[in-house]
Amino acid sequence: MDIITNGKFVEIAYKIFLVGKDGDTMIYEFKESKPDKFVFGHEPGMLEAFTIHLEGLKVGDEFDFILAPIEAFGERNPELVQKIDKQIFVIDGEFDSERVYEGAFVPMMTADGMRIEGIVKEITDDTVTLDFNHQLAGETVKYTGKVVNVREATEEEKNPPRHCGGCGGGDCGSCGEEGCDKEGGCEGHDDGECCGKGGCKN
Repeated sequence: MDIITNGKFVEIAYKIFLVGKDGDTMIYEFKESKPDKFVFGHEPGMLEAFTIHLEGLKVGDEFDFILAPIEAFGERNPELVQKIDKQIFVIDGEFDSERVYEGAFVPMMTADGMRIEGIVKEITDDTVTLDFNHQLAGETVKYTGKVVNVREATEEEKNPPRHCGGCGGGDCGSCGEEGCDKEGGCEGHDDGECCGKGGCKN
């Protein structure tokens, strides 16, 4: 029977919880009817701590583990909350209020051409405050689930033309198929960053 090792195609069903003082709160679920699918060891951005808990498991095995912020999505960094000139969001002389509003996720580009996404925290007459911290930064996260399928991956699966991951510490809703599931708390995201593998890579 195949076990999860580098290069294997894996399907897992699981739930993700935020661990709090008053109990755990589920924020996303991959059901057995629509499991998270990825090639183990070939998934950009997958959390190392997540893979450690999966490696060596086989079909039918269950898992239940907790990741501290330092193992998961890091601590919140106040330097990633930035005020940006409101004029950047002006189109044809008018502020783009349809896409830029408090609570909206806004894609931006870094100086070296990397796409990042921030959530709008405040809009004033002159600035827009964006928080570029990961949605789960500073959170302790729990994963519970089981392995649904393990097999050899094809070359095409190992080297897809466009990559979107699952939530293995990663992207919500197998975004390459249907986009992020808004029930998972990813509304506004097209890269599934709520779960944490770093999003779709073109």
